[in-house]
Amino acid sequence: MDLGLRGRRAIVCASSRGLGRACAEALAREGVHLVLNARESTSLRETVDAIATAHGVEVAGVAGDIAREETQQALVAACPTPDILVNNNGGPPPGRFADWDRDAWVDALDANMLAPLAMIRAVLEGMCERRFGRIVNITSAMVKTPLSPMGLSTGARTGLTSVSKALSRDVAHANVTINNLLPERFDTARQRGMAELRSKLGGVSLEQAYDEMAASIAAGRLGRPEELGDACAFLCSAQAGFISGQNLQLDGGSYAGLL
Repeated sequence: MDLGLRGRRAIVCASSRGLGRACAEALAREGVHLVLNARESTSLRETVDAIATAHGVEVAGVAGDIAREETQQALVAACPTPDILVNNNGGPPPGRFADWDRDAWVDALDANMLAPLAMIRAVLEGMCERRFGRIVNITSAMVKTPLSPMGLSTGARTGLTSVSKALSRDVAHANVTINNLLPERFDTARQRGMAELRSKLGGVSLEQAYDEMAASIAAGRLGRPEELGDACAFLCSAQAGFISGQNLQLDGGSYAGLL
């Protein structure tokens, strides 16, 4: 299917690896020009060069923490009229509610709620004026199925989900959509970190920790980043203009609820 995106421009946050990079790769394959972002400049340059070479699109990079205002401003300066915004950022580590002080909560909100909302605010009016816009937030399955060790993440991301839903109704008339991808157990560096933590605290091997993760998914395996990337590309497509305000779960069929 031709997704009708050739020549469009996208900002993809936190995109030098993992799920963010998978989204960037999928969009580049459709002919979208990209501005990528990562905290670490070396890996960002490598990703920029690799995607540009593989797909023949324009790719630029902005190094910096997406939670910082100067990074957000630099991204918009590098791509002042984006057609697509993919919000992504690493989540806070799991922990105990009793250990999280005010600073921990503020950091989580800055990284996983306020930063993506700032990016949406920066691009939304222009998208409406141009009568095309696709905003995709990568959140988490924890938004619908919260677990206490992931409280910092689910608290911040649920706030983003709520605001995005409200905004989606205001801008749908202008062919601007806002949707969320809710991944669960994808084979990324973050999941490796989770497996290593499980191995350390539970006294099991890393292989056993991965087996436990896979067993928790109805499909019996971890998700592949490119599966999420392709879902992102479709939500950004010309064909997806009637889909907005939605939470798409990518969890191998694990979610037990109806809604």
